[in-house]
Amino acid sequence: MKKSVGIFLFLSAFSASPVSVEASEAGDTTLKDARSIKKRIENVKNNTHLIGAGGTENRDSLSRLLNIFYYDQFRHAQDPKAPYFMFLSKNGDLALGVGGQMKIKGYFDWNGALPSSSFVPYDIPISKDPTQMRNLAASPSGTGLFFTLLGNNSRFGNFMVYFQADFGGYKDRGFRIKKAYLSVGDWTAGYTTTTFEDTQAEPETVDGAGPNGINSKKSVLVRYLHTFKNKWTVAGSLEFPSQSLSADEVNTRACNAYIPDVAAFGQFKWNDGNSHLRLSGLLRTLSYRDLLKARNYNVIGWGLQLSTVINPVAPLSIYGIVSTGRGHASYTADLGNGDFDLIPDADNPGKLYAPMSAGVVVGAQYFFTPSLYADVAFSQQTYYPKQNPKDSQYKYGLYAVANLFWDITPRFRIGAEYLHGKRKNFNGTAGSADRLMAQMQFSF
Repeated sequence: MKKSVGIFLFLSAFSASPVSVEASEAGDTTLKDARSIKKRIENVKNNTHLIGAGGTENRDSLSRLLNIFYYDQFRHAQDPKAPYFMFLSKNGDLALGVGGQMKIKGYFDWNGALPSSSFVPYDIPISKDPTQMRNLAASPSGTGLFFTLLGNNSRFGNFMVYFQADFGGYKDRGFRIKKAYLSVGDWTAGYTTTTFEDTQAEPETVDGAGPNGINSKKSVLVRYLHTFKNKWTVAGSLEFPSQSLSADEVNTRACNAYIPDVAAFGQFKWNDGNSHLRLSGLLRTLSYRDLLKARNYNVIGWGLQLSTVINPVAPLSIYGIVSTGRGHASYTADLGNGDFDLIPDADNPGKLYAPMSAGVVVGAQYFFTPSLYADVAFSQQTYYPKQNPKDSQYKYGLYAVANLFWDITPRFRIGAEYLHGKRKNFNGTAGSADRLMAQMQFSF
C-alpha cells in the first residue's frame, strides 16, 4: 500500500511540475481563450525543463525557440504536446526535444458495430449482422514518439526539424510515420498536413478519425507560408500526388500520377489570433487511359473550402467548415475510403469523370474551467455523381459528437465521448451506429 501511494505521489508531482503548465498546451489550437493561451505560453517560457547551460540568457533563447514549435498553422488538437525535457546547446541557438504520448481508448458500440477503432460513417453496416450488433473493445492508437530540433541560424532564421511516428491501433499495431518535415523561415518541405486542411477549425474528438465532413490528408510537399502585419496569412504548396480512380481494367485503367497537386489559402485573423476566416483552394490533374480508344486523358480536379473559428466570448469558440469540389474525394474523410476521384461515365464507355462532393462541419467548444472543456459538433459528407447509380453506393454520411475532456494534471488527460453516425445509399437503404468512447492520455 505504501509503495502504491509513493508511486502515485511521484507521478502526480512529475505531471504537475511547473513545466507542464502548459508546456504542452501553450500552442494547442483547441484552446481559444486568449488570456489562458498567453498565460500558458509564459509558463512554458519560464518553466520548461532545460538540460544544458541554464543561465538567463539561454532560457530566453529556449523561450524564443519554443515559439517555433507552438505557433503552427497546421497543429492539430490530437498532435503530441511539447516534450517535457529540452536539450539546449551552449550558445543557445539549438534545442532538441524527445517526447511522446500514451493513449488508451476504450469504446462500446451498439445498434451495429463498426469494424475499427475509428468512427467512420462510410463503414457503417447497412444490413445488420445479429452476431455483430454490439462490441466492446480498446485500442492504443495514437500512442507514439516524436523528435523535434529547433534552431536559429544567422543566414536562414528560425528552423525546425520534426519527426513523428505512432501505432495504428490494437489490431493493427504497425508503427507508422505520421509526419517528417523541415521548416526554415516561411518554407516547409517534407511529409506533413496538406495546405488544403484547416486543422484549427476542426473540433477536438476522442475518435481518431474526427468529423466526416473535413478535408484531411498528409502529403510530401513544399510549402510557402507568410503572415503580414500579424493579421493576413497566405500559403501555397506543391504536393506529391496520389489518386484513387474507379477504373475497371476493361474499359479504363489508371495512369501514374505525374503532375503535383497545388493547394493554397488566404486567411484573416483577429481577436489576438483566436478567430480567423480562411479560404482554401485545391487544383489537381487526374490521369487515366481509355482502353477502348487506346488514348490517355487528363481530368482537372478542384476543391474549395471556407473555414472559420470565432471566439465571441473567452470560454466559447464556434467553428465551421464548408467545402465542395470535383475529383478531390481522396482528400475527404469519408469518400477517401473508396475510389471516387474519377468514376466511370455510364453514358460513355471508356470515359472517366470527376464527380462532385461536398462537406460541412459546425460545432462549438466551451471551457467550464481552464482544465475542463467540452465539444459538440455535427458533420455531413455528400456525394453527387451525375448519374444516380440506384444501388448500394454511398450517397451521404452523418456524424454527430459530444464530449467532455478533463486535464487532471497538465500532462494527464481523460475524456468521454458519445458518437452517432448514419450512412444512406442511393437505393434508399440506410444504417446508423452509436458509440461511447473513453480516453486516457499521458504526455511526456
